[in-house]
Amino acid sequence: MTNFVLVAGAWLGAWAWDEVAAELRSAGHGVHPLSLSGLAEKRGAPTPGQQTHVQDIVGEVERLDLRDVVLVGHSYSGVPVGQAAERIGDRLTRVVFVDAMVPVDGESSLSGWPSDEVRGAIAATGFWPPQTAEDYAGQGLTDEQIARIVNGSTPHPGATATEPAVLTGDLGKLPGTYIKCLLDGDEPWGAAAELLKSDRWDLVNMNTGHWPMFSQPRELAQILHESVTAP
Repeated sequence: MTNFVLVAGAWLGAWAWDEVAAELRSAGHGVHPLSLSGLAEKRGAPTPGQQTHVQDIVGEVERLDLRDVVLVGHSYSGVPVGQAAERIGDRLTRVVFVDAMVPVDGESSLSGWPSDEVRGAIAATGFWPPQTAEDYAGQGLTDEQIARIVNGSTPHPGATATEPAVLTGDLGKLPGTYIKCLLDGDEPWGAAAELLKSDRWDLVNMNTGHWPMFSQPRELAQILHESVTAP
């Protein structure tokens, strides 16, 4: 049985995967949505760093003694998920990035990020503040879905976004899928584009915005299912 470990992006927790998880379970998979330290029900002290989030993922896999693991990282969480993928060894079947940041050794999640406003907020408060409803416009979401995201979001621990990733190998050598959400840009760029040069990685496009677990959960679950069942 394939075990999907689902990790949402900044501000979100395990709850963001409720609809996707239900679809995957109905297809017979083991499903383990995970909230990272400092977010959702894990909000509060001590304030985590980047490696705390990596260990959250590795620790969950080891705690549950999961095998045949597909690690799924959305947006920000691609950075800790990518690091965790190379640390769980032969437990890993596949890594899937959902419109995600790709870790680069020695670089933070915000490396190359164009907004000084985000860095300024983190420097001032220690947190990456959640987005407002207006920020979700044009991403294929209904007003109800936007309200659900905004109401469920928590401030994101800043150090997890500013501390560097630590990789010892080449992610391109792992089996993987990159899901590009086309309302958030026509094609992968930067480290994601480099990763997709590997013949071990597949690109799948979704005609929706950056939060497909809300806008198209059934379609996203189908892509995840096919990532491990397609010939």
